[in-house]
Amino acid sequence: MATLQEILTLRTREAAPQLVEQLDRDRVRCYACGHQCPIPEGAVGVCKVRFNRGGRLFVPWGYVGGVQCDPVEKKPFFHAYPGALAYSFGMLGCDLHCSYCQNWVTSQALRDPQAVAPPLDTTPQSLVQDALREDARILVSTYNEPLITSEWAVAVFTDARKQGLATGFVSNGNGTPQVLDFIRPHVDAYKVDLKTFSDKNYRQLGGVLENVTSTIKMLKERGFWVEIVTLVVPNFSDDADDLKRMAEFIASVDPLMPWHMTAFHPDYKMTDGYRRTTTDDLMKVVEYGKQAGLKYMYPGNLPGQVGEWENTRCHHCNTTLIRRFSFMVQENRMTKGDGLCPDCQKPIPGIWGKPSGHGDGRVRRIA
Repeated sequence: MATLQEILTLRTREAAPQLVEQLDRDRVRCYACGHQCPIPEGAVGVCKVRFNRGGRLFVPWGYVGGVQCDPVEKKPFFHAYPGALAYSFGMLGCDLHCSYCQNWVTSQALRDPQAVAPPLDTTPQSLVQDALREDARILVSTYNEPLITSEWAVAVFTDARKQGLATGFVSNGNGTPQVLDFIRPHVDAYKVDLKTFSDKNYRQLGGVLENVTSTIKMLKERGFWVEIVTLVVPNFSDDADDLKRMAEFIASVDPLMPWHMTAFHPDYKMTDGYRRTTTDDLMKVVEYGKQAGLKYMYPGNLPGQVGEWENTRCHHCNTTLIRRFSFMVQENRMTKGDGLCPDCQKPIPGIWGKPSGHGDGRVRRIA
């Protein structure tokens, strides 16, 4: 029986020239993620899905590991087409190995024998037509790390843009200038998972803090719409000094950039000895953000327990613009598409557009 690695090897295409450098006759360097792997002949990168064959870099193509129609708030994007449906698709593999990953079945499919997510063959056109049938407003590459499958995402998004759909990445933010330049013409919204502000802890996950902070700066410089998410894991990413420095960093890049701090529940390999995040835990982080000058903060994963903080309020006049419960938009006053507060007429950061989708907070599983 063929292994998953062998199955995926058949579903590949040569890498985009912008994301590969020929080091010598047999070695190539990959620029899809911050690891920038130098890959010799016959070897794979850290991600396990980009590999060197015959001195050429091959990358994932022509399949998905899962597809689902979600409220865009679940990504989470709170300032991009609120109430819309996000057609979410992903491939397999990741350049990190987070022990608490909630998408480990797809992201760790080539590292963990317990992760079984067979590829489903498809085409960009098929995915886009499916999204249109589902009344989605935005297509989002998620579930695994989208940077390592950027060529496939760009192919899907190119067709999506032709159909008038918006696009987004849900990513760990371990990027490079090369990959951000490559995807920039095709990606509207970008969610970065800023996991911790401790480099030591980042290295436990297989990453480097500076790579992620640099990526956030580069995303803003290139004009992506960016929202930040931090999963507050007790005894891992909840250190008060680290979170204060994280808030100050986000504010230094853009105090209007939304910051979602979300509650952890024990999952995957981080179960024993780890407790759930409480409302009090999240509200402490909100206070750190307020002290740093951040204007849009969203404690999440505890619907109905954080009061007004599920809602979006104008940072000019404090009027409520969008009222939410969990992923459900109960009221949306940003319906004109001009991005202006209906009360004070001042601009609100985000991608507003015309309202679209069901807005009922339901998740629609497709495959």
